[in-house]
Amino acid sequence: MTTSGKPEIDTSRPHSARMYDYYLGGKDWYPVDEEAAEKVLTVCPQIRLTAETNRSFMHRATRILASEHGVRQFVDIGTGIPTSPNLHQVAQGVAPDARVVYADHDATVLEYAHVLMRSSPEGRTAYISADIREDDILGSPQLREIVDLDEPVALSLVALLHFVPDENKPYEIVRGLVDRLAPGSFLVLSHCTTDFDAAAWQGVKKVYDAGGTTVQLRSHREVGLFFDGLELLDPGVTAAHEWRPDEGQGLDADAEQLRSATLYAGVGRKP
Repeated sequence: MTTSGKPEIDTSRPHSARMYDYYLGGKDWYPVDEEAAEKVLTVCPQIRLTAETNRSFMHRATRILASEHGVRQFVDIGTGIPTSPNLHQVAQGVAPDARVVYADHDATVLEYAHVLMRSSPEGRTAYISADIREDDILGSPQLREIVDLDEPVALSLVALLHFVPDENKPYEIVRGLVDRLAPGSFLVLSHCTTDFDAAAWQGVKKVYDAGGTTVQLRSHREVGLFFDGLELLDPGVTAAHEWRPDEGQGLDADAEQLRSATLYAGVGRKP
């Protein structure tokens, strides 16, 4: 169980991970995060449903990859503040020997790394303090202690890449990560968009941008480009709540609410 780095928590401006925790009803945020999150809720009241929809997609994708595709290694970048059940709990609930590495660059997440690393006895987990835009996450010694890149890996980039603007070359970043994975590996991705409710989501972008977190919302075509060269699992890149929904376990919202709140999601397999 390893962490690297010890950045200080910056409470002078809002942080996306703490705002996400606020949307989910958590307690690990500061007044600056609450203020920004409430501004978001004013322009986009459905943002809480977006967070729930995204989290539900992550649970389903993880469970399906572990149970139907035999994946035993997971790398989750942009982890966020742990909310149970987290990815390793879902994966190890299916396969107790699953190995999971988390990576994030928020000091608040680092404070909860011990929660992220409560592995099953048969499996292993670790947390790395790292930024996808700057750090060689797959080359980290901590990751290599747990993950064998010669075997299939599920790379989880859930609700992350809308915080990576084009100037940071997100497509090149994703391609570089996937290129280093073994055949049979998977990319799990979700991404916010203006395709369903442009006015609300442009309002969300303005709040985040003003708080110092640049947001770039992408279209269905632009999100689909992240999967270039991969074999998409059915139903392809689609609204997150429509990606293999659990029968009888839908979110507490009607179709119109879900549509305005949704983000795109997909899972692709490396041939």
